[in-house]
Amino acid sequence: MVILEKKIDGAAPAELNRFVRRAQSLAKVGGEVDVLITGNLRVQELNRRFRRRNKPTDVLSFPRIEGGDIAISAEIAAENARRFGHRILDELKILVLHGMLHLAGYDHESDNGRMAACEAKLRAQLNLPASLIERAHSPREVNGIAGKSKTQAVAATGRNKAHNSRSTASRRGQP
Repeated sequence: MVILEKKIDGAAPAELNRFVRRAQSLAKVGGEVDVLITGNLRVQELNRRFRRRNKPTDVLSFPRIEGGDIAISAEIAAENARRFGHRILDELKILVLHGMLHLAGYDHESDNGRMAACEAKLRAQLNLPASLIERAHSPREVNGIAGKSKTQAVAATGRNKAHNSRSTASRRGQP
């Protein structure tokens, strides 16, 4: 189920709910998955509480034994949609897919490209623009700094948009 705490023009809850079910099926995530679309402050609070990182991020995933929860920052999604030239709805879908793959057990920080390959395949199936992982490894402009890696751009801006990884897997069952 999708919970929209932040109203987003062009993001119909019914369409997002259908996409969540489809992404869940394609990622082979069993159980119930809830997606919270909220503001930076709420995402920052969750990131601080569960990952000990006191900053907002685009997407967080909280796996449970069956299913899990995904939290998405509406502000960062809107910013990314503008930066990369696609609809906010497409950006939300990219973030849902990315979070869903984390719920399925993938970890792009340590899986030698397995998550990236799966995400690229599913993104193509779902007709979505470039994935988060592809953008992170692209020389395209990141955070307004052209030609820098994501890590360099994050360091230069002081803003970490890192995604949830296995660090929350040990906190299963906690939203």
